[in-house]
Amino acid sequence: MFKRLTVLFVASILLLGSSFSMAQTEPKTFYWIAHGSPADPVWTYFLAGAQKWSQDTGHRVNSSFHNGDVASHQEAVRAAIAAGADGIVTSSPDPGSLVQVALEANEAKIPIINMNTPDPTASFDAYVGGDLVVTGRQWAQYLVDKGLVKPGDFVWMPVEVPGATYGVQEAQGAASVFEPLGITWEVTDATLDQAEVITRMVDYMTANGERIDAIIGLGDLVTGSIKRVFDQSGVAPGEIPVVGWGNSLDTTQEVLTGYVNAAMWQDPLAISYVALSLAAMAASDIPPKFDVITGHLYEADTAQVYDDLLSAD
Repeated sequence: MFKRLTVLFVASILLLGSSFSMAQTEPKTFYWIAHGSPADPVWTYFLAGAQKWSQDTGHRVNSSFHNGDVASHQEAVRAAIAAGADGIVTSSPDPGSLVQVALEANEAKIPIINMNTPDPTASFDAYVGGDLVVTGRQWAQYLVDKGLVKPGDFVWMPVEVPGATYGVQEAQGAASVFEPLGITWEVTDATLDQAEVITRMVDYMTANGERIDAIIGLGDLVTGSIKRVFDQSGVAPGEIPVVGWGNSLDTTQEVLTGYVNAAMWQDPLAISYVALSLAAMAASDIPPKFDVITGHLYEADTAQVYDDLLSAD
């Protein structure tokens, strides 16, 4: 009788252990929500990072793009909450735009991690990405330190979406450097369609080319369009100094060929991968009470590193 009870006890323990193991490997469902466009080359790398994370972990990732449409983006977050998501990773389409939905996620006890575009006014559990104010300041300081702009100069800052979080914060950072020096600037919008981006930028260059002393590309699409814009406008590589984002093959090539002086590598694949990892960690009751800041400014001497990385993906 004793032996029989012992066998039953051991069998029960093994069954419990098996059930625990299965529970541990049961896939969870996370939502990855981006304000960008699938036509924007850099967002394909952000998405690739999310897909790689899903492959490595076995968890499901439901992804969506919202092309700067705030209402659509908010609805996607609410849909994830209603579906009982295990975690949400989202960029911020506009300052303050996700404050209410972030609160709704908090109330539902669903981890919500902010990526790519920070918004400290929303109650996100953590942020993964660049400090955009610091990034804007770095671009402006680079132009000043390299002697590429001086007091009284004018800097053009094209951006895809007017009023979007990233452009607002980057321009704010640049302003902190330019204002004390009497350097002026203008932010213009260029949309999320690359053909339209090029058309609008060429039109602006045609109308204002003579007064542009430098360019800061506030988004990847605009910075990645510089070569085509310069070629169509008759501007030689290096004739107008350019800095901006550098998360696409278009821009790495522009840095290598002299069209762009320096570009910021944001670590797009890693941002998605780390943000989803933090969401999974929070879903396992380990709260991420910290942010992960990314970003590195590169010039022609190191641009090949990023060109190779993007080419291999």
